[in-house]
Amino acid sequence: MIYNLYSLKMSYHFFINYTYLIVEPNTRNAIVVDPAWELDRITQQLEKKHANLRAILLTHSHYDHVNLVPALSDLMQPDVFLSQKEIDASGFRCKRLNAINDNDRLLLGELPFHCLLTPGHTMGSMCFQLDKSLFTGDTLFTEGCGVCPRPGGSPEAMYLSIQRIKAEIEDDVRIFPGHSFGMSPGKTMGHLRKNNIYLQLNREHFIKFRMRKNQRGIFDFQ
Repeated sequence: MIYNLYSLKMSYHFFINYTYLIVEPNTRNAIVVDPAWELDRITQQLEKKHANLRAILLTHSHYDHVNLVPALSDLMQPDVFLSQKEIDASGFRCKRLNAINDNDRLLLGELPFHCLLTPGHTMGSMCFQLDKSLFTGDTLFTEGCGVCPRPGGSPEAMYLSIQRIKAEIEDDVRIFPGHSFGMSPGKTMGHLRKNNIYLQLNREHFIKFRMRKNQRGIFDFQ
């Protein structure tokens, strides 16, 4: 399977997100995962790659992951995909919104995506696997995992989602999260198994550690 993947580090004040651009070489169709903050960088990359935006994949509905959806929808009319549970829980709406469910298979052009429902950070968080790449949003980071105390979040659900990823994702799959806290995106699942503490804790310790007091703030994902 051939595709080109570009990691775009996007920022707005203290927010820093990763948006991912996937380009299919044969058709020049493009897919964006979690478009955030810097519209010009996305449109310039599409122009540079001579690519047409076909679809937007959303891991969840928090504003720092979806804020460019309206602008891109107006400019390029892509289909937008978000889990049905997230749509129901959040009320998120946009043009050409398509609801997806756990274990759905999305064939976008010639690229097959596997949808994995991974609640915990939000009720309907979704990861997307494309061959040896997994886009995890705020479910799993290289260095940690997403926070759970906001409405719709659940440390118990997050633990089960992390266990699912551990069981289903092979060591050579590269992880592309929504945020980074020191390491560049694209580390392998094998690396995370050895170095991410949240993949090593049992249920009780996971919940206590994820919900521990005196964390620095909502952006302290570690």
